[in-house]
Order: sequence, then structure tokens, then C-alpha cells
Amino acid sequence: MSTDNTRMVPPEGDKTQIVGPSGNATQMIGGAPTAMGVPVKALTMEVVPGNRCALSTESSREHALVSLRSIDVAAGRRVPLNLALVIDRSGSMEGEPLDYVKRACGYVVDLLEPADILTIVVFEEQVQVLMPARRVVNKTLVKEHINRIEVGNTTNLYDGVVAACSQMAGAQVEGYVNRALVFTDGEPTAGIKDFASIVGMAAEQKSRGVTITVLGFGPEYNEELLAGIARRSGGNYYYISRPELIPEVFRTELEVLMTTVARNLRLKLNLSRWVQVRQVYGKHPAFGVRTSEVTLTDLERGSAQSALWELEFNPRPAGVYRVARAELTYDDSVSGKQERLVQDLVFEFTPDRALVEANVSEAVRREIEVAEASRSLEKTVMGMRTQQLSPMAAMQELEKTRTILLQQGKTQQAQDVQQAIDNIKTGGSGAEKTLVGTIYDLDRGKSK
Repeated sequence: MSTDNTRMVPPEGDKTQIVGPSGNATQMIGGAPTAMGVPVKALTMEVVPGNRCALSTESSREHALVSLRSIDVAAGRRVPLNLALVIDRSGSMEGEPLDYVKRACGYVVDLLEPADILTIVVFEEQVQVLMPARRVVNKTLVKEHINRIEVGNTTNLYDGVVAACSQMAGAQVEGYVNRALVFTDGEPTAGIKDFASIVGMAAEQKSRGVTITVLGFGPEYNEELLAGIARRSGGNYYYISRPELIPEVFRTELEVLMTTVARNLRLKLNLSRWVQVRQVYGKHPAFGVRTSEVTLTDLERGSAQSALWELEFNPRPAGVYRVARAELTYDDSVSGKQERLVQDLVFEFTPDRALVEANVSEAVRREIEVAEASRSLEKTVMGMRTQQLSPMAAMQELEKTRTILLQQGKTQQAQDVQQAIDNIKTGGSGAEKTLVGTIYDLDRGKSK
């Protein structure tokens, strides 16, 4: 369908509503919930304009918020996993860190089922495929392999990840969640070490259907690099400050994977004439002919995610126009199919400036403030690194951002900022790593 500047009032978007027990409209067909006999999709989508109106007489900028929410379906048989554990065994891992990693890996093995596929790769200067991709049948044997891991020398992160992803690619099965869990405590010191190559490799793996979660431990690793890997591959990023926290973080990530209901999300805006994209906050969009597309992270049961566009409109005659059409494609674990959701973005163009000022969306305004808080954190981190900000000045900036996050309901991220403030006060080394993780969380737009 054309996305030209058609004057129209759009139909409702492709949204599915589940009527609860009081409405007696939910039934079960083939093990999946349905609404009024129609199979339910894992996600709903809502497209919200930043303002119901826009100026028709001059160029203007407005926002569009696309909100996705996964349905809180009853827990059933989960999606099987094609999982790789990619473990740094360089010399700095000796002692408690490696002991806790082994314990965490054993915990992962205990939770896997015979249908799941597991790969274990360890790396230092050399890379070793400790266990090729195979189904998890003999858990005792797998844990024996893990317990024999010993420390080595330097850190060849790039080749370790590539080896694990290669194993996973050879074992890919339709309908599986493909995830590599990479644990490291240091900078890459062997093999390919430059940022662009490593992050580019992560993006390439994403294009092949593999998502990479990174777990950084201790004070020495490069947080920008690990966050870049996670960002480009759609995975999660964790900062682990103490070795005893390692098993808990592994458990958290595995729980996320086991409740995944929507995978391989791609969200595209198909733009009408007279409309341009200025930015997608916190994202790296791909542009086509009157299109702007972003890749989003997988969604687990009962979670939400959003993407915020800033658009620029050229003048046009007054009237109601569809300025864009949002199109989401993803792999749906509830329906078992690749699904597509579509909804129009509509503005009323008017010469009345007062009418525009009176119709600002509060929901979108709050999202803009969160996006600006993320950019503020980036500036603060840069100021700390370059010593353009004193510790006192950095804490003052962080306190302002923490207040904004609390006002917008971002409680967890506000707590993370407070943790960074506390680290600065005590002269600790984890403030920047904590803040990079907070920025990444805010830019993903995920929430419960």
C-alpha cells in the first residue's frame, strides 16, 4: 500500500485484545490462548504521535513513539535454546572468579532440558571448543568438562566469540532462541583487538540470527566495547562488580531467555512524502527509500519495549494526514509463526499554533525526557573520562539525572545512578561501568 501523503483518518492498528475471565472471551485452541476464536499474538503495538497536531504553515519537528508489549501468557512449554557459554580463562581469572564462573555454568546446565543445545568455548590467547554444539543429555559429563577449565594467558575475545557462534550456526534449528553468553574480565590483548572489528562482528552475527549477551567482571574490562557488542547484536549487558555475584547474573539472563516470547524484532517506519527522520533515540537505524528501520531486542513474557523517532515535516495544506506506517515483523513463540503488526501514524496539520501547543502527548514527552537523560549520562561519563568534570561536578550532574529518572518511573536506572554516585564518593572504580550499563538499558527502551 502506498505511503504517499494521503489525507485520511486511519483504521485501528493490528492490535489484539485479550478479554479476561470476567468477559468470558478467552478460550484455548491448540494450547495457545485465543481472543474470540482468533489466535493471539505474543505482542501488541501502539503508535503514539508526540502531538495530535502539527503546524501546516512551516517546517516543524514532532515525535513518534512506537510501544510494544508482550502478553503475559500463562507459563507453558518454553522455547528451546541454542546456547553458547563463552568463557574468558585468561590469567586474571585465577582463583575466586573462575571458581564462581564454573559454579554459574553448572547452574545453567542444571536448568537446561534435553531439547536444548549447548556449546562451551573457553578462550585466552588460544581458543578451545570445550564442548561442541550438542543436546544436553548427560549433564554430569558436561559439568565435568566445565570443572576442568584452567587459567591461561592473554585474552583473545574476538576469536572466542567467533568460534562459539560458528558452533551455534552449525546447530541452528528453526524456532530456537540463539544466544551466546560471553563472560570476560579484561581488555582484548590477543587476536583482533580493535573496537570497530569486534563490534562489526557482533552485528554480523545478529544478521545470522545469533544474539550476544556480555557479562563484564571486575575493574579492567572495556565497558564501551562490551556495551557495543550487546547493542549491535541485540543482547544484554551486565556489569558484575564482585565474584560472588556471577552465578546470580547468569541465573537472571537464563530466566530471561526461558521466558522469551518474541524474537528477531525488526521495526520499520514507511514514510509519506514531506516527512524525514532526524533521529531514532538510542538506535542505529538503517535508511531506505522513504523508510527507517531499527532492530529491537527480544522480548520476554510480560515485558515492554519502545522506540522513539524524531521526525521533520515540510509545510502542507491543512488537514489530517498519515505521515508514516509502522510495520513490525518478528518470530512469535505464542503463535509459532513469523508475525507482522501494522499501524498508521496520523497527524492533523493546522495553521493554529495554539492548537498545536495544547495537544502535546504527555506519554511521549516523558519518553523524550528519558532519552535526554540518557544523553546527559553520556556527557557525564565523557566528562569523567577526560577529567573535564571534577568528581563533585560529576556527582551534581548525576544527581540531576537521577531525579529525572525517578520522576519518569525509571526506578532501577535511578538506583544504578545512585550506585555510581556512591562509587565516586568512596573513590571506587565501578562508576563508569555502571553508568554505561544504565545508558544501554535506557536506550533499549525495555520495561516491565
